[in-house]
Formats: sequence, structure tokens, C-alpha cells
Amino acid sequence: MRIEQGGLEREDVIALVTLHVTEARGMAPPGSAHAFDISSLRRPDLTFWTLRIDDALAGCAALMELSPGHGELKSMRTAAGFARRGVARRLLEHIIAVARERGYQRISLDTGSEEFYRPARELYLSAGFRECGPFADYREDPYKVFMTLEL
Repeated sequence: MRIEQGGLEREDVIALVTLHVTEARGMAPPGSAHAFDISSLRRPDLTFWTLRIDDALAGCAALMELSPGHGELKSMRTAAGFARRGVARRLLEHIIAVARERGYQRISLDTGSEEFYRPARELYLSAGFRECGPFADYREDPYKVFMTLEL
């Protein structure tokens, strides 16, 4: 497994991010899906990584700085065919390590409340994240689960 920063111009990354956004927006009403598309992932306050196995794209994730001490996990996605192979866990460990290096006191995220997102919620819980209320500009939403990890 190899984690690389960037890659937003690569066709396989564009396809994975597009799938991620399409599915997220298809499972929740307008205003409840906060997945970033390719152009949104190019923000200066956001760092994007891909994980490759050999040369195949296995997953992606991003970390956005909300404040000097608080980061938000964004766009975590495992590619088809790579589920249950440790891709998401490895990306999450990498992002937590980067957040610590940056001096963040916590990382927060939002994910779906639907059954589809249960494996993601279980991964975050196993890494020490706990459910919390909305953070940043988010509001309470029955389609969302907010989580945070104190570092």
C-alpha cells in the first residue's frame, strides 16, 4: 500500500470521487450530503491523498483545516474491489498522524446515518472517534452522524 498526496487530475481519482459524490447525494435529500466534488477538493486549506496497491487506486481521503487546532476528515472512500483489505484504516491512520504533526487537538467528520454507512461508522468508532453534535457550519440532520476524535 502506497499513500500519495494529490492526484486530483488522474482519471481514476476523478471517477472515484464522482462516484462518491453521486452516491452521497443520492442517499440524502438536498442539503444533507456534504461530499466534496473534484473542484471543491482543490481548496488551499485541504490536503488530499490516494492509496494505491501496485498502481491500482484503492482509496482516497482528505483533511481540511477548520482552525489551527481542528481538522475535518473529508471524502474518505474505498474503491470497488478493495473493501475489507485495510485501505480505509490505513488512510485514517495516515490522516490522524498528519493531524497530530500539524498540532491539531481534534479531527471531526460527518457521515451518513443510513445502513450503507455503518461500516464507516464502525471504523471511526474503532479508531477512537465518538459521536458528537454538529461542528463548524453543520446543523442537526437526521441523515448525518457527526463524530470527533480528541488527539
